[in-house]
Amino acid sequence: MEALAKPQRQMVRLRGRSYVAFVFVPTVPIQDWLQEIDTTIARSPGFFAGRPVVVDLSSVDLSQSGIGHLLTSLQDRNIRVLGIEGVEEARLTPSMPPLLSGGRSCVIEPTAPKKPEAKVEAKPTSLLLDSPVRSGQTVIFPEGDVTILGSVGSGAEVVAGGSIHIYGALRGRAMAGVNGHTSARIYCQKIEAELLAIDGFYQTADDIDEALRGKPAQAWLQGNTMRITALN
Repeated sequence: MEALAKPQRQMVRLRGRSYVAFVFVPTVPIQDWLQEIDTTIARSPGFFAGRPVVVDLSSVDLSQSGIGHLLTSLQDRNIRVLGIEGVEEARLTPSMPPLLSGGRSCVIEPTAPKKPEAKVEAKPTSLLLDSPVRSGQTVIFPEGDVTILGSVGSGAEVVAGGSIHIYGALRGRAMAGVNGHTSARIYCQKIEAELLAIDGFYQTADDIDEALRGKPAQAWLQGNTMRITALN
């Protein structure tokens, strides 16, 4: 008599994905901090649209009701909070976003047999694009520098872990040093940017000196202040 073959159990495969999320670090008084958020939204209405946001509460001491009020205030501004960090879990309620502990996601195959390790190629630390970034397009490269041999159109967005080099006009948004790289810089041959940001510090079009518009320029951080000067 032949033995019945046992049905194979379907293995569960968990996949990870990483996204560039804004990390909000509220400061007191909260109302003043929210007013700064309102100012950003007023200057650039689509700045936070569709963006995952993590709220870091390590710099404030908020009660459970205070945290709830803060989250409601952000929701009223159409800001979606993906998670919270920097606070004891006991201060959160089940209806609040989950407590996050940071770190990158990964692929987990709990019961899969071990396979020979494949040769892992080193990740590039720079990205070169030889075509313009057009309106509506987004380029995200958290691993290093981004160089664009063309212009970045209005409504387009470039996000880099390192510096951003644009050999053309910058009319959209450029965000450099998004992983805490404070020495990152933004270079462009013609500055007409909607927004510049380095390590979370930003300036919108209204903040940029009118005398620089249309000229080669660079932006960098000097302490907690973003400097923008002509590029000679």
